[in-house]
Amino acid sequence: MTATASLVASPDAALLSDIRQRWKQGRAELLDHFAQHPLQVTPLLHGLTRLADHTLQALWAATSMPAEAALMAVGGYGRGEQFPHSDIDLLLLLPRAQGSDRALDAAAEGFITACWDSGLEIGASVRTIEACIDEAAKDITVQTALLESRFLCGHRALAEAMQAKFIQHLDARVFFQAKMREQQQRHIKFEDTPYALEPNCKESPGGLRDLQVVLWVAQASGLGRSWKELAASGVIHANTVRQIQRNETVIKRIRAHLHMLAGRREDRLVFDQQSAVAKVLGFAPTPSKRAGELLMQRYYWAAKAVEQINQIVLLDIEGRLWPQSVAKAQPIVDIDGVEDGRYVLRDGMIEPADLQLFQHQPWTLLEIFAVYQRAAGARGLSPAALRAIYLARPRMDSAFRHDPRSRAQFVRILQAPGGIVHALRLMNRTSVLGRYLWAFRRIVGQMQHDLFHVYTVDQHILMVVRNMRRFFMPEHAHEYPLCSELAAHFDPPWVLILAALFHDIAKGRGGDHSDLGAVEVRKFCKAHGIDAANTELAVFLVREHLQMSRVAQKEDLSDPEVISAFAQRVGDERHLVALYLLTVADIRGTSPKVWNAWKGKLLENLYRATLRALGGQTPQPQAELQLRQREAQRILNLYALPEGAQKPLWDTLDMGYFLRNDPQDIAWHTRKLYARVASASPVVSARLAPEGEGLEVLVYAPDRPDLFARICGYFDSQNFNILDAKIHTANNGWALDSFVVVSPHTKLHDRGMIGVIETSLLQELGSTGPLPAPHHGRLSRRVRNFPVNPRVGLRPDERGQRWILSVTAHDRAGLLFGIAQVLARHHIDLQLAKITTLGERVEDTFLVSGPGLGDARIQNIIEGELLQAIAD
Repeated sequence: MTATASLVASPDAALLSDIRQRWKQGRAELLDHFAQHPLQVTPLLHGLTRLADHTLQALWAATSMPAEAALMAVGGYGRGEQFPHSDIDLLLLLPRAQGSDRALDAAAEGFITACWDSGLEIGASVRTIEACIDEAAKDITVQTALLESRFLCGHRALAEAMQAKFIQHLDARVFFQAKMREQQQRHIKFEDTPYALEPNCKESPGGLRDLQVVLWVAQASGLGRSWKELAASGVIHANTVRQIQRNETVIKRIRAHLHMLAGRREDRLVFDQQSAVAKVLGFAPTPSKRAGELLMQRYYWAAKAVEQINQIVLLDIEGRLWPQSVAKAQPIVDIDGVEDGRYVLRDGMIEPADLQLFQHQPWTLLEIFAVYQRAAGARGLSPAALRAIYLARPRMDSAFRHDPRSRAQFVRILQAPGGIVHALRLMNRTSVLGRYLWAFRRIVGQMQHDLFHVYTVDQHILMVVRNMRRFFMPEHAHEYPLCSELAAHFDPPWVLILAALFHDIAKGRGGDHSDLGAVEVRKFCKAHGIDAANTELAVFLVREHLQMSRVAQKEDLSDPEVISAFAQRVGDERHLVALYLLTVADIRGTSPKVWNAWKGKLLENLYRATLRALGGQTPQPQAELQLRQREAQRILNLYALPEGAQKPLWDTLDMGYFLRNDPQDIAWHTRKLYARVASASPVVSARLAPEGEGLEVLVYAPDRPDLFARICGYFDSQNFNILDAKIHTANNGWALDSFVVVSPHTKLHDRGMIGVIETSLLQELGSTGPLPAPHHGRLSRRVRNFPVNPRVGLRPDERGQRWILSVTAHDRAGLLFGIAQVLARHHIDLQLAKITTLGERVEDTFLVSGPGLGDARIQNIIEGELLQAIAD
């Protein structure tokens, strides 16, 4: 025994064993009860807290701690909310500084050791009163922990003296400012949204931490320690307490079950756990939604309400802490259609002059947002206005939605010259948008587990509205010049905003959401007095909002019949422009990863080709061929090629080649190949992709059955993703193929890769050995939890001359290579490849031909092998 240990009597081993056993048994009983009654989270948290209290008190006595020391609970444990695998945060309060009393130090060390030996996972600090005050002054985290301190056992007077001295030194204003900075940094860390795909139910915006911040700041300001005390202080309304507690309980349940399922502290609601938590909490799948999606929607609703309460209460407390900074209210006047003085502006924030306005005239719940759009100097709504809106939620009923004044105000919001996005987003955060548009309420917080949407449906819709508005704003004209040019001449712009607002509003109902959404927007237009022409356009856009993307990415745009059919579907230039703008805004609002310059080019090509068809220019392939050849020749003249240098190459190429390639590409191919037509050696050339990121790779080589598969195998081995492939066989038996590829591991424009590809791919083309096995990368957690049902379709085109192969699967390394191998085995010629990657899902389309495709038996074999290749 060491000299230090001999200063303290050893605790009785049998007694410690008994304490450990009681702790273990009591904890197991509480967790087992919660597993059987998964909704009863409050008894669990309080039960674990009481059990820890009793266990620590027993250990304090068993280790014969000096009577002059005190033990205090701090942090979440001090708050009385102990989750299954949260640390037990303790403060061991000593009368004298460590190092000045060996016996006291040894006793503290022995007590902490006994806690760990008994199975308690503690986080302990050992301090004097003076050390507590000093540390709190330097660290806001320590200050917050001490704010929630609770006496457990030992010298009560010492603990109370520490609490009194701490409160004496606590500056409520400094504490408020520090917590606001801390919260802002935390929100930024979690992308400043409660709608993350895998939210942290404690730390994310709208998580439990946001509620705790409110209580900390309120307590530091002397306004109360609980929601009921805040109501008594007038910070929140008494009716609001129940709403807060209900949403708080939802998130606490989820967090507790995450701990249980993981067997450790886990606060992230990751994909792997969403379905498991949903099952435990009794969420049952519906025909249109998974159980996990229903759980996430309930979580998002709760998080949204928490975020709203956090904002309202903190603004109120700020006004109480700095009452002298509250500016004098200035009446808002001279806004068309709004009574002068009905609203006031206070330090840039709008509020009704009569805070009971919304209770007496519910339609003004929409008018205040129309005022927000138009009032000069308005930055938002005041805490008083936000609180009044929150309390007026029961007034947003059927009568409110059918009131002609409400409808007129909503149309005013859509037709405002500016501030539309800000208004709609604020309306969504305050729940006004969903309570007015009942169809919108159904998609608030609805997750889309389709592997390419990264926002909930409501957030995606508002993102599309934002994108659409940017087309009309000069400061954003550089982002998408063609869209801005078209938008500048489109009238009225609010019809496009209306279509954006409704395009996905019927998601999750089952059935075709485009058709259902068209019904919803027609009902809206009828109820709101929209004229027939604009109603028809809005309905068309919602019903057809997926078509332009589908045609551009999956069909052969060089086929005059494809363009003609699409032009007939669109009808006229106005509908075409509107659909093009909505399509670009929609794809951009899906995910940062889904949009790229290549898709933009495909959409623009389809737009321009359709515009020509609508203008009466009947697609004439021969005229288009000559036009492209002349433009390509003009470009070639800039490079001083000899007269007629292009002829040997162009004579080997048919009309299909010229119609599928832009003049710029034709000129590039010609410059690289005009002197090599008679050569026996393959040619590989690469350049930076003219549109967007990645590289464009040209391959000119003798055609053979496995050529496409061998090229795909090379890109697969180098970890390149193929964005596009154009396959053409010249009449001299040589293949002229071009690919657009990107690599996730290189810079967007890495010139160094050009030489590598030109050398190593050329070597691969000389290989005659068997094709290597496809490289299989690891599946992401999203794909593992929300797999794509692989599908293969093989059908003849409208002329019956070629076949259209469509493939849908989750994206992974080696996918295209596996498809190419199957095609090579069956001697199927590939003429066109449309590679469409939507997040982590691919929808690829190939134009193919082959002698066996007309045989049903062979077709079934091919489809079976393709399914196996994409499912591996």
